[in-house]
Amino acid sequence: MAIPFRPRPVAPELRSEAATRLDLAHRPRRNRKAEWARQLVREHTLTVSDLIWPIFVMDGSDARAPVASMPGVERLTVDEAARESERAARLGIPAIALFPYTDPALRTADGREALNGNNLICRALRAIKATVPDVGLITDVALDPYTSHGHDGLLSSDGRVLNDETVAVLIEQALVQADAGADVIAPSDMMDGRVGAIRRALDGAGHLDAQILAYSAKYASAFYGPFRDAVGSSGCLKGDKRTYQMDSANGTEALREAALDIEEGADMLMVKPGLPYLDIVYRLKETFGLPTFAYQVSGEYAMIEAAARNGWLDGEKAMLESLIAFKRAGADGVLTYFAPRIAEILAREG
Repeated sequence: MAIPFRPRPVAPELRSEAATRLDLAHRPRRNRKAEWARQLVREHTLTVSDLIWPIFVMDGSDARAPVASMPGVERLTVDEAARESERAARLGIPAIALFPYTDPALRTADGREALNGNNLICRALRAIKATVPDVGLITDVALDPYTSHGHDGLLSSDGRVLNDETVAVLIEQALVQADAGADVIAPSDMMDGRVGAIRRALDGAGHLDAQILAYSAKYASAFYGPFRDAVGSSGCLKGDKRTYQMDSANGTEALREAALDIEEGADMLMVKPGLPYLDIVYRLKETFGLPTFAYQVSGEYAMIEAAARNGWLDGEKAMLESLIAFKRAGADGVLTYFAPRIAEILAREG
């Protein structure tokens, strides 16, 4: 015969709040009880000064072309890029990073269009400087937007990416960009010795104030796909970039790369991609204390944007959370395609 279950009666004194209260000296939730309290104890704050806006430029005038794999991002003609730079200035965004969509007819094995003083980037630099001289302009030094094979450097007859020969070309590319008005030269090619060679060349040409933002820890990553669509290199890339970009399994190697770049004259360091490599951002900042930036790359942007457009997450909150993660890791600023939207949100919340 089954014995019926009878719940044990709870004494009235145990039902009171006082009787069930834990004897705790520390209650961290006190500092989370209200928005004003959370603001007072917040360890990191995202501001518009943390934002760098990457912009893609293309030939033509008064035109924009959407990048299919980056919803909400467009290629802009030079005049449109100048107009958007005015928007950046109004929003308080301190700097813009420029990347070209080079006409396939101008792509060659040696990437010679990179050395043309009237190429897309140089025209954009002059137009934006004439429009908003106080917005900083960052230019990418690498050959992949200009080569017919899609690599960041010159190739040997057997398909190897040549280091020293490529650096000689990168020097000329950096000088052409500095002459056109670039404030910050950002070598992203990952060739050995290029920072020192570019620094010597810039100084020798009188560009003593041109800063170098070294892509010291640029990883061979699957997150670059949409960017390659945007600059037109995805269809022509032969092979991969693992012989010069870093192995995603390596962390300590990033410290060595950064140390070499600092020794060669880098003013600032870059980690790319961003969110999957926050540990690298932290280690570089803690080790060297140099201004350290991260690139929230196209794949990161596309994932958040696609999920938001499908209603799978709150896009605005995800944008903000992803960027505060960079600040928490120690980044001084972030290159992000969300920059103008984030700046508008921050101004609204004022």
